[in-house]
Amino acid sequence: MKPVLTIAGSDSSGGAGIQADIKTMITNGVYAMSAITALTAQNTTGVTSVMEVTPEFLEDQIDNIFTDIYPEAIKIGMVSSTTLIETIANKLKEYEAKNIVVDPVMVATSGSKLISDDAIESLKKELFPIASILTPNIPEAEVICGKKIETETDMVEAAKIISETYNCAVLCKGGHQLNDANDLLYHNGNYKWFYGKRIDNPNTHGTGCTLSSAITSNLAKGYDLNTSVAKAKDYISDALAAMLDLGKGSGPINHGFSIIGKYAE
Repeated sequence: MKPVLTIAGSDSSGGAGIQADIKTMITNGVYAMSAITALTAQNTTGVTSVMEVTPEFLEDQIDNIFTDIYPEAIKIGMVSSTTLIETIANKLKEYEAKNIVVDPVMVATSGSKLISDDAIESLKKELFPIASILTPNIPEAEVICGKKIETETDMVEAAKIISETYNCAVLCKGGHQLNDANDLLYHNGNYKWFYGKRIDNPNTHGTGCTLSSAITSNLAKGYDLNTSVAKAKDYISDALAAMLDLGKGSGPINHGFSIIGKYAE
């Protein structure tokens, strides 16, 4: 079983963040480990408070993981402060980490920015250049490349700019009224569209975390980028199609839809 690390915040309601990552990784057949960047008090209707860990504590978590169970792949989710971003980058370079998937959580679905301009610049400077793949949605890709994305051609151009600037693969995620969950993978000067299944399910809390964690799991298992993305897209479609319905807001998907056995009875 391949060990995988997620570096992200905790979601007390279990639909996104560390909890979504771990559920996704277990269901995709890898051993999940975590370094927590922040505790959040949230549910399906929103976030009420956030308590960030100290850089020293984050560093200690990462040291303990890498010196004992070296991860085959790393997923990085929401990190909202410059000092924590620098801590992560320094440690991953120190341990020569591989298969780094960065989900650059910067803009909420509503369009409001989730992290400061300083933290965005730190992400660009410290984490993007060491990433194997970035997985921005359209609003995040706009922030990274500085251009408006209104067509599929714009998606290709934005992904090209980001990929060439940071020397990594880019999965520009569709949706956001532009197209139906059709994602664009740009890598080494070539691009490929991944067409999603349209699933009428309003409960989409944590889908970004889930997709990036599934990609990370597949990379750890030795799949190439194209296969890792394709398998992750299939997983998230099936998790949405399981139609879990919890909470009063945008509820979680069923990460463990395919875990079947005597202990689940």
